[in-house]
Amino acid sequence: MSANGDLDLDTMLRELVKKKGSDLHLKIGRPPLFRISGDLYPEPLREVTDEDMERFSKQVLRHPELERRFETRYASDQTYIVAGLGRFRTNLFRYRGQVGVVFRNLSSVPTIESLGLPPVLHTFCTREQGLVLVTGPAGQGKSTTLAAMIHQINMTRKCHIVTMEDPIEFLHDDDVAEITQREIGIDTPTFADGLRDVLRQDPDVILLGEMRDPETIATAITAAETGHLVFATLHTRNAPSTISRILDTFPPSQQEQVRLQLADCLAGVMCQRLITLKTGRGRAAALEIMVNQGAIPTLILRNELKEIKEIIEKSVTYYRMQSMNQSLAALIANGMVTQTEASKVSERPKELELILNNLGYAGREKEK
Repeated sequence: MSANGDLDLDTMLRELVKKKGSDLHLKIGRPPLFRISGDLYPEPLREVTDEDMERFSKQVLRHPELERRFETRYASDQTYIVAGLGRFRTNLFRYRGQVGVVFRNLSSVPTIESLGLPPVLHTFCTREQGLVLVTGPAGQGKSTTLAAMIHQINMTRKCHIVTMEDPIEFLHDDDVAEITQREIGIDTPTFADGLRDVLRQDPDVILLGEMRDPETIATAITAAETGHLVFATLHTRNAPSTISRILDTFPPSQQEQVRLQLADCLAGVMCQRLITLKTGRGRAAALEIMVNQGAIPTLILRNELKEIKEIIEKSVTYYRMQSMNQSLAALIANGMVTQTEASKVSERPKELELILNNLGYAGREKEK
């Protein structure tokens, strides 16, 4: 609260960071909400008013293009910066004739190690070319994982990295690599436009915030085929559904060609979910990891995608793949999350229980 009783946006965001929260939700008619360790909690402040929201909107929409986007699309993604504190990804939106806004806390650029991600991610970062996909539902840390991988490349490879993001979340400074970050709606109209342009900018590594349409997907695959390392996201739950989603984007007459291309250029798929830690403070990432090696390319060519799950489960040691349940079981066995929380994420909780039994883990007893 400010001295005159107004809700102060920067003060609320400072409090969010102080409490290690991930998101601030502001809606007219209710107090501000903080998301902490995955759950939403109301702050002991007064309700947000129409006047408050009008003021917040002006603070967020600082660029004329963002104002136009909000007026035409009734929603706008952008980055908000608090001096001396950090950056926040912001989504301003309309609902029931009113305006709401959500801020996502973006801390300093993460590393693969600081996020506790599997070492196999380093292998993807050393590739000269190929398509690497990070997938999962919204809000599951895909952008953060990608930022960690881009950071790894930036620190270790003499190359040119070009990113297209909506909005730019983590700021990367040139290190060993040169990095160019472009924001959709400000630096380029669309992902498709930006991806067409980037191929003329001598990139080695390309990051796409999201593959949203057939043109973008086709261009990303072509870029991966022609000597570029391409990172992108999709909202899919596992590796087989990711490949199916890409194929289904194209008409039947083109799907066989796309299948051939994927079998050749797909480097890997990582499907990510976040789970509340046993301590209740923070969340851990569970990842299904498919590396396009061994029998995987043949299964893609034959369109035998249901068989991929079994290959993933059997390739833990040699190719360092892992299923989501294998990842969840490791988190449970290492005492990081409870079996109850992990079961909420698992698509096959009974199978997870079987894996734990085979490991000799009496999960329910240890949780009590």
